[in-house]
This record gives sequence, C-alpha cells and structure tokens, in this order.
Amino acid sequence: MSNKHIKVGYVVDEAMPEMTREDLLKLTHINVAFGHVREDEIVTDHLKHAEVIHEWKQAHPELKVLLSVGGWSAGGFSEAASTESGRRKMADSAVRVLTTRPFDGIDLDWEYPCYAEAGIASNPADKENFTLLLRTIREELDALGSRDKRHYLLTIAAGADQYYVDGTEMDQAQRYLDYVQLMTYDMRGGFQVLTGHHTNLYTPAGDLFRISTDASVRIFVGAGVPKEKIVIGAAFYSRQWNQVPDHNQGLHQMAGTTGGYGPSFTELAAHYIGQSGYVRYWDEEACAPYLFNGSSFISYEDEQSIARKCAYVKDQGLAGIMFWEYGCDKTHRLLEAIDQGLSGES
Repeated sequence: MSNKHIKVGYVVDEAMPEMTREDLLKLTHINVAFGHVREDEIVTDHLKHAEVIHEWKQAHPELKVLLSVGGWSAGGFSEAASTESGRRKMADSAVRVLTTRPFDGIDLDWEYPCYAEAGIASNPADKENFTLLLRTIREELDALGSRDKRHYLLTIAAGADQYYVDGTEMDQAQRYLDYVQLMTYDMRGGFQVLTGHHTNLYTPAGDLFRISTDASVRIFVGAGVPKEKIVIGAAFYSRQWNQVPDHNQGLHQMAGTTGGYGPSFTELAAHYIGQSGYVRYWDEEACAPYLFNGSSFISYEDEQSIARKCAYVKDQGLAGIMFWEYGCDKTHRLLEAIDQGLSGES
C-alpha cells in the first residue's frame, strides 16, 4: 500500500531545467507553475522551459506532469466560471493544452473562489460556478481521454482553512477531481504579527490560530472530500518574523513585523540552522521545527517534520504529499525525506 502514495512536486518554470534524474525518480507527479487564465482561456505561451518535459518523460515514463493554472494574485477564474460559454472556453483551452503539450492533466490553483484578498475578481456566485467549471473541464478531459484511451488528471490546490470550504462546494466539487491538494503552508505569515508555525502537522497548546495540517484534513473530510483524494502540503521555504520578544524561544509572541517569506531551505541549511546565532528548536506538539536568534523567529520544514507528515499520510489513509517548491531546496534533502517517508524505507 505504501508505495502507492503519491509524491507531488510544484516546480516553477525557471527551475524546470534544474530537475535531476534522481529527483524525477522520487516523484510520481509534477505540477508545473504556472499557466494563466486570459480572456477565459488557459495560456502557456509565457513558459520558457516546457520542452524539458519531453526529456522527463523519456527518463521517467510513469511520471505524471500537470500544468498548474493560477497561483496567488492570478485572476481570470471568476470571470471564466461565471458563464456557460466562459466555462466551455476554458475547458476547450485545457484540451488544447493537453493535445499540444506533453501534459497529463490540469491543476487549478484559484486563490480563492469567493475571495478577493489576492487582488483578483470575486463574486458570491463563485461557490456554485467553481463546481460547474470543474464539471465542464472534467467532461472535456474525459471526452479527450476516451479518444486517446487514457485518463487525464484534474486536481486543485486548496486553501487549508475553513474559509476555503465556505467558498466552495467541496462535497460536489471533489467528484470531478482526482486529488485535492491542501496548501498546508502559509498557515501563519503575511497576515499575522503573532509568531507561529506556518506548516505544522498539529496545533500546539497556546496557539490562538488553531489551523494545522491535521485540522485542515479534518475540515475537508467533514466537507465531504474522501481521505483517499486528499494530498497534504510541505514547505521548502520559511516564514520569518522580526523584532520578536525574547520569550518562549520566540514562539507565540507578538512581533514587530508580520511573517513575511523567509529564506528557502537551501539558504537555511547554508546560513541559518545552527549558525549566525540561530538555534533550532523542535515543537513536539506541533511536530514542527523553528529557529530563533533572540529577535528573529523562522518557521520552516525539515526532514524530521516531513517524516511525521509521511507517517500521518499513512496512518490516515491519505493520497500523499505535495510540496512548494522544487527550486527552494538545492540540498535535495527534503525531497529525499518525502521519498524515504512514503516509500516505506524510513
């Protein structure tokens, strides 16, 4: 059973040529970030390195490569989903992508239906329209697949907290999806001055913001998503707060800044962990590491926290793990930890 868990890596366009053969063999799925929505259609003409997918496929024929469409501040979804003609146009463009480029499916990363926080158009009708959009795309992909004698994947990246479930009809939407990938990172950060874990497995005592990977999974299961379709997220980057009071190793303190994006794991390993005054701490309740130097607090992911997430995936019967983003870990240690954790070798 364990070797059936999926290992999904998000890879931005510029990092695609950096992928090693060894790393490709550790992944089951790659989500190429990002396609965009323009005038109700998915466009990929801005991608500079899509041709390397042919090389990936030659080296690793079983690998599934999806085009991830959207991302934070990427709009066009609400408009496309709002009319039947817009939904059809987007579905037709998805088919065009799959017939002209070597992708195996589409991953929609609409952040987020019914919400305009990312500076994109939104509408209360997004809730129903999102379901209709997924259904329309699924029908088109299935029609293409019946001609090609294959199954094309349709997945989404979902916000990890209650707001996402409130803005969607997950019990219906999941019917059209192969996987629901929970973005169980950035769960603290740019909107909070209170320090905390941004990609923790569990909620520790004393944490005002109750969200965690486990809490997110329970929210989505409660909303009607089968466990075997749920993929949890790991972070290859950190969140950092500055001007943090020197109490409780900086954890759960009111900082002088919000938790902006911190160093990538590459940088953490080279210059931060156990260096420059930064001490690594482990929160056993949260199953998450953090760094503190007396004034700056950094929440991140490492091999130990990934091992715990892998064990959780197995224990809960989930589909697997995905991560953002390949280019953030040039040590290759975190992907190795995912591979070890889900291949039953750890």
